Amino acid sequence: MRILVTGTAGFIGAQLAHRLLERGDEVIGVDNLNDYYDVSLKEARLARLTGNPGFVEVREDIADREVMADIFSEYRPERVVHLAAQAGVRYSLENPDAYVDANLVGFMNILEGCRHNDVKHLVYASSSSVYGANEAMPFSVHDNVDHPLSLYAASKKANELMAHTYSHLYGLPTTGLRFFTVYGPWGRPDMALFIFTKKILAGEPIDVFNHGSHKRDFTYIDDIVEGVVRTLDQVAVPNKDWSGAAPDPGTSKAPYRIYNIGSNNPVELSRFIEIIEKQTGKKARKNLLPMQPGDVPATYANIDDLIRDVGYTPKTSVEEGIANFVDWYRKFYQV
Repeated sequence: MRILVTGTAGFIGAQLAHRLLERGDEVIGVDNLNDYYDVSLKEARLARLTGNPGFVEVREDIADREVMADIFSEYRPERVVHLAAQAGVRYSLENPDAYVDANLVGFMNILEGCRHNDVKHLVYASSSSVYGANEAMPFSVHDNVDHPLSLYAASKKANELMAHTYSHLYGLPTTGLRFFTVYGPWGRPDMALFIFTKKILAGEPIDVFNHGSHKRDFTYIDDIVEGVVRTLDQVAVPNKDWSGAAPDPGTSKAPYRIYNIGSNNPVELSRFIEIIEKQTGKKARKNLLPMQPGDVPATYANIDDLIRDVGYTPKTSVEEGIANFVDWYRKFYQV
């Protein structure tokens, strides 16, 4: 298939593009390579893709309406995986405008491109952060998620609402994936594993929020990519049993689906740090701090729907995943 993937210089996007190319798909990769984090890492991810004859790089901004309309018109993708976004909970407190531009305006441009160019399936990145103030664990896609705790979370919830509207009005099949703390080789420098590994190897202290009591459903990149591909291949369909009298947030009468994609195995941050210490061979110097604004104490995904519908099964333990990351980090940065 010809698949448009946004965010191909990003962590998940680059790995997904590799997987799609390996199985013979053509990938149109869109990314603006913004400087939210180290652009050289993004360039290195792209460099691994550009030699493939099935890959076309388009270095543009999804928030540019005319440019995105032209891209859809020129390449006519059969399916779209939309991963480009302004990420980060804490950064949304500092630069809210970036989230409006990328996550709202950008997503609108994707929806319009799909609508006007007969795209057969749109899969897009949502986030575990949409669960916000919810406390019932594990988080379920069938729960209400109307109490986000950050603008980033609100923008992802908005994406789900916008997608439903297009599924309802225009019959566009859409599937939203709520990612749960993705980690692994080629990961993002603003994520805990990257920050901790870098500082521990350098002998610098690490900031440990919520005194290390956070729990996260850390999900390895290969498991995430497998889930995205399986979901892409399973085009969203209406739920014939859906009722407006008792509305199910995870499905619809329209061709619309929401899934959690996680490891189904939350790990406490203090344990996460212990594993990094073991793999680096160095003890961490910890600066214990309270929980930050916009953060939640725990995330834990109920992935039953994804298992049932696409056969998703996360396979990588956090011990194996961290070992793979530390090995990659040492080689890439020559530490």
